[in-house]
Amino acid sequence: MSLKEGDYVLLLTSDGKSYLVEIKDHNFHTHKDYLNLKDLIDKNYGEIIYGKKGEKFYILKPAIYDFLMKIERITQIVYPKDIGYILLKLDIGPGKTVLECGGGSGALTSAFAYIVGEEGKVISYEKEPKFQEVAKKNLKKLGISHRVVFKNIEVLESFEEKEVDAVFLDLKTPWVLIKASWEALKGGHPLGILVPTANQVSQCLLEIEKNPFIDVEVVEILLRHYKTNPERLRPEDRMVAHTGYLIFAKKVFEK
Repeated sequence: MSLKEGDYVLLLTSDGKSYLVEIKDHNFHTHKDYLNLKDLIDKNYGEIIYGKKGEKFYILKPAIYDFLMKIERITQIVYPKDIGYILLKLDIGPGKTVLECGGGSGALTSAFAYIVGEEGKVISYEKEPKFQEVAKKNLKKLGISHRVVFKNIEVLESFEEKEVDAVFLDLKTPWVLIKASWEALKGGHPLGILVPTANQVSQCLLEIEKNPFIDVEVVEILLRHYKTNPERLRPEDRMVAHTGYLIFAKKVFEK
C-alpha cells in the first residue's frame, strides 16, 4: 500500500543514521541534505528517495522499537532491552489489564498498550501533569492512546483498581506501594518493579517479604552491540550497561 500524508516512516541514510518522520508538507533537513516530506506520498516502504542534493534515503517501516527510542522525553525512559523482559515476565498479551505507576514519558506505557491490543487496557498513574502530557502525545503518535486510562494522581496508599493482570512500579519509593500492588492484583499474577540503585532493591525486597509474594527475582540486563564487519567482528566500543534493576514477584494468598 502506497504511503499517504500522516503516515510515519523511518528514513535511513547511507551512513546509518535514522530519522522517524511524519509525512506532511515540511522540509526535513539532515547534516548532508534535505527533502520535502510530502515527496514521500505514493512511495512504498523499502524504496529509495533522493534528497535535493542527491543523498540517498531508504524508506523503512518503523517498528515499535523505533517509536520508543525516538519518542519525546522529559524523563528517563525504560529501554527496549528491559521492556522485552518486562513484557514476558508480566505475561502481557492481548486482552490483559495492566496497571503501571510512574508512567513518565510513556515508553513502557506505549509497549504495554501496543501488546494488550484493542481488547486490553493500560491504567497509567503519573503524579506530574507535564510528564503525562508528553506520554499522551507519544501514545497518540502510535495511534493507541485510546487503550490507556491516564490518571494524574499521586498514589499514597492504594489503587482504585482490583483484579488486574499485572502491576508495574517505576517510581522513587516503590516499596510504599507493594502492599497496594498485592491488593490490586489477581491471585498468582505478577508484580514488576524498576529501580536504578541497589539500596532501593533492598528496600523493595524487605517490603516484599512482609507480603504474600513468592517467586521473587532480581535481574539486571546488559546489551552489547557488535560491529557488523564479517572480517573484523568484535564488540562496539560502547555498550548499554546499567539502566536499572528489575524485580519480579507473584501474588499468593498465603506463604
